[in-house]
Amino acid sequence: MTDRKYKTKICLVGESGVGKTSLIKKYVLDIFDDKYITTIGTKVSKKSQTIDVENEKVDIDMMIWDIMGQSSFRVLLQDAYFYGAHGIIAICDATRPETLQDIHSWIDSTKEVIGDVPIVFLANKSDLGDEVKITKEMMDKELERYNMPAMMSSAKSGENVENAFNTLGKMIITNISD
Repeated sequence: MTDRKYKTKICLVGESGVGKTSLIKKYVLDIFDDKYITTIGTKVSKKSQTIDVENEKVDIDMMIWDIMGQSSFRVLLQDAYFYGAHGIIAICDATRPETLQDIHSWIDSTKEVIGDVPIVFLANKSDLGDEVKITKEMMDKELERYNMPAMMSSAKSGENVENAFNTLGKMIITNISD
């Protein structure tokens, strides 16, 4: 039995093809499908779980919003999409360094609408071996102006998928409690 329960809105942001939908499917349904289907508009998934925050069990319902990665769509609907979000998972494709550069505009867009909320950063597709072009050092250097954890991840292998959502959940609960 837990003492606290939170309902949260989490938005995943990043360019097309970075693996936002695959990360959500892995986290919520524990499945991976390597067929690429472009997200049209937005899709919302839900996952409920109990997270240990400072030796207290806290229930959290995560409403996870997946948005299409075209920047023109972001500009058009960013107010509606980001409004009310408690946290963000920003994602780049570890095989495409330009998607790491593009993450700044995604983060700036969220801050315009919702101000400072907890953010976790993922360089997805770490399972692709020699194709991986982004290192942890590159992420740290590129993202040093933000106060957020950065991790390599793989929707295929599950590397850091649950960890990313749990980390964000703890950050959100701490942020709400303060």
